[in-house]
Amino acid sequence: MNPFPEALREGRFCYVVELVASALKREAQVLEVASRLAGLPDVVAGSITSYAGGSIGHDPIRVGTAARARGLTPNIHVTCVSEDRHGLTKTLEDLHALGIENIFALTGDYPKTASAQPPVFDLDSVQLVRLIADLRRQGMAFHIAVAVSPFKYVESDCVYQYLKLEKKIAAGADCAITQVGWDSRKFRELMSYLRERDLRIPVLGNVYALGVRAAEKMAQGEPPGCWVSPALLQRVREESARPDKGLGARLERAARLVAVLGGLGYAGAYIGGTHDAEQVAWIIRRGAELAPRWEELAEELDFGAADGFYLYESTRSSAPFAPAPSIADPPRAEHRRAPATGSGGRLVPRLLDLMGRLAPVTRDTWLRRMLRALAGWADRRPRVAAGVERLELLVKQPLFGCQACGNCVLSYMEYVCPQTCPKQMRNGPCGGTSFGHCEVIDQPCIWGAVYERATAQARVPDLRVYIPAPDRSLQGTSSWINYLLERDRRPRDPGESIV
Repeated sequence: MNPFPEALREGRFCYVVELVASALKREAQVLEVASRLAGLPDVVAGSITSYAGGSIGHDPIRVGTAARARGLTPNIHVTCVSEDRHGLTKTLEDLHALGIENIFALTGDYPKTASAQPPVFDLDSVQLVRLIADLRRQGMAFHIAVAVSPFKYVESDCVYQYLKLEKKIAAGADCAITQVGWDSRKFRELMSYLRERDLRIPVLGNVYALGVRAAEKMAQGEPPGCWVSPALLQRVREESARPDKGLGARLERAARLVAVLGGLGYAGAYIGGTHDAEQVAWIIRRGAELAPRWEELAEELDFGAADGFYLYESTRSSAPFAPAPSIADPPRAEHRRAPATGSGGRLVPRLLDLMGRLAPVTRDTWLRRMLRALAGWADRRPRVAAGVERLELLVKQPLFGCQACGNCVLSYMEYVCPQTCPKQMRNGPCGGTSFGHCEVIDQPCIWGAVYERATAQARVPDLRVYIPAPDRSLQGTSSWINYLLERDRRPRDPGESIV
């Protein structure tokens, strides 16, 4: 029996507790926590972190295996940080051999440790889910959890989180877990979106017992993707001046959020911020006591951005779910936007689209057949092929920042190059974006430009397309030749294996 998916199938509100396997904490301490949590019947799994906040910790597989021996079902974080698809496949095969089924599939935070070489992000989280689902079809029993962050207050960040969740579901995700947040309107918004799209996936809401130190870090955007509003930060600081250092207040807030999640239709709560089994048990008991008051409590959990973007016109409706317009509809209120790309940034895609319509090569036409013959001729002559690649780079580098990946998908990304993202994401932004900016370097997130251009061309629904992982062996070759000879990886290959 695997209690985590079993609880979800039965529709029981369940609890998963995050165990941060930090290098700052002895492994024995983490396992002692696991032993105590195993005694709580409502806790169906312990979620073992990997690269939490970008810092290397204990091996999550070793910790998870030891936690299971102590009676706690593990939910192992598998991230794309510093492992290519072959290494990730080996990790998943090891988990299968150990009989560990629950996987939390994440892109992962960018490593904090300095290195001469940039970290490997061979896959993104959507591609990782696809890889796990491929292995599951081969007979490996995996239950796949994925992350989603509704707590985004710039339109492009917010909508893309939902679009990317749709991709993860299509790729094979079994359940979703939200990022940290204290905004009931956003919690409601996510459930409204799923209902509107008829996406029947269980979701666990993140319930974090927020102390003052964590609040001060999150207010500065650390760890990536976590954010505490100024109003909440001030509240937590005031609470920390009490005789109990704010402990009672943070546990009460966590319990109130549990009650709200149950009322909104969430499948369970993902508890973090405490490793104390007694505190976890108290949050569970108190949340059940407060359940009848969930609507009243939802009004109090309103710690969002004052001028932030909300997808629907009113998510405070007394009805369980607010009326849900299409995401392609115009924005209904003033809100934050991602940094604009400018008219020049939109002109090039329009010109390229026009050229594509006038000289179609995406289907079997006389022009494509002729170009394919020329590409084959050039490919058989290394010097000619190298010259084509140099010409291509000469054209595309100044326009798009091309890095000669050999697997060009510009037309699927509104002519924004994914190689200009520090994590080389191809299916949407990571959860670390902060008000339209990248978590790694001081620049606007490239997916803001993708979304803006797609919105201008009424092509936002097209952003749901799954973009496969590139063939890294094609690095430094001409993507023009690779495309015409059909040896690159692009959305035309829906059944292609990741590896």
